Amino acid sequence: MTKQEDNKAVVVRWFTDFWGETCDLSVVDDIAAPDMLLKYSLHEPRRGRDDIKAFMSDFRAAFPDLNFWATADLIAEGDYVVGQWEGGGIHTGPAFDDFLVGSLPAATGRTMRFSGTTVLKVMNGRIVEEIGLDDGVAALTQLGLIRTA
Repeated sequence: MTKQEDNKAVVVRWFTDFWGETCDLSVVDDIAAPDMLLKYSLHEPRRGRDDIKAFMSDFRAAFPDLNFWATADLIAEGDYVVGQWEGGGIHTGPAFDDFLVGSLPAATGRTMRFSGTTVLKVMNGRIVEEIGLDDGVAALTQLGLIRTA
């Protein structure tokens, strides 16, 4: 396999085991670099395995049905893999205060569904960074944290 195919395989595993319908946090230790950066517009940037695991644990507690899935083939060049995705969930869990613009009280029952594009840097079989551009306005509007004009 080529480097690009190897990198895509790492990203497919990450998307499936970390962001997919069920989350296996052991994937963080397996394929995330120790100081991995995870950065999206909805949340504060996270750095390091423990911080990333804590983020996902809290996110999935608040949104137990959280799920993200690919909507296009992955594109790979050099150390980078780009993926398009869609996802969301229903807030039926505890209060959630990780959004940059505000917090949700417990179990609002609100649904968020949004899309985005993510660029992942993979070096030596480990994800070094995941930088995503998501439709945070759609998600935050659906959750009632921002209002449209």
